Amino acid sequence: YVYQFDTTAWGWIHIVVGVLAMIIAIGMFAGAVWARVAAIVIASLSIIANFLWLPYYPWWSILLIALDLVVIWAVATWKSA
Repeated sequence: YVYQFDTTAWGWIHIVVGVLAMIIAIGMFAGAVWARVAAIVIASLSIIANFLWLPYYPWWSILLIALDLVVIWAVATWKSA
């Protein structure tokens, strides 16, 4: 099994990732290039994590991988005014 954490550790991981996502979102609203790069990195890491979950939750993992690909495409092709 890939993930050997208890539920408390998973809770803290999700809180930290959520706070990072909010900081990245604020940076994207401001048009910061670092936020675009960070969003692509986070979505790429999400693709890898969901690929590891494929044997356990195949449909959910495929859905999230597709959503992450759309996020990467949207962030990479976005042109600020």
